Amino acid sequence: MTETRRERDLLGEREVPAGALYGVHTVRALENFPLCGRPVHRALVRGFGAVKGACAITNQRLGAWTADPAKGEAIVAACAEMAGGQLDPHVVVDALQGGAGTSTNMNVNEVLANRALQILGEPLGHYQRVSPLDDINRHQSTNDTFPTAMRVAGCGCWPRWKRRLWRCRRPSRRKRRHSPTS
Repeated sequence: MTETRRERDLLGEREVPAGALYGVHTVRALENFPLCGRPVHRALVRGFGAVKGACAITNQRLGAWTADPAKGEAIVAACAEMAGGQLDPHVVVDALQGGAGTSTNMNVNEVLANRALQILGEPLGHYQRVSPLDDINRHQSTNDTFPTAMRVAGCGCWPRWKRRLWRCRRPSRRKRRHSPTS
C-alpha cells in the first residue's frame, strides 16, 4: 500500500501520495479532467517556473516576506528549479484539462510551495509556512500567468521550431527549381 498524507481544501480532505510535490487541488484535477492522459508540455512547466520566479522576486523586493526572508529565498530557488526543468515530473495535470489553465496553475503552485517547504526543511503539505495561494500565487491570476507562461514557452521553443520549419522548406524549394514546369 502506498503511503499518503492528508491535505485539506475548501471541498474537504483528500489523500495525496506522501512523496508527491503536488497537493489536493492537483488530485482533484486528475480525478475531474482525465481527458488525454498526457501531462502539460514541459516547455510550459518551465515557462511557469520563469513567470512564477519573476513574480516571487518582485514580491520579495516589495517586502512580502520580510518577516521570513528564508521563505522568499526558498520560493525563488524552487522557481529556478522549475524553470530549469528539475520539477517537470511533478506537474501531472492533463494537458487538456478544463478551464483556462486553472488546474495547471494550481499544480504549479502546489509543486513550488512543497519544493520550497523541502528547501526549508518543513514537511510536504505544511502550507502554514508556504502557501500555494497566499505565497506562490501572490499578486497573480491564472488569467495572467497561464498566457504569459505559454508565451515564454513559445519563445523558448521557437529556435527549434524554426530549424525544423526550414528543414521542411528546403526540399520543396529544390523540387521547384528542378521541376520542368518552373
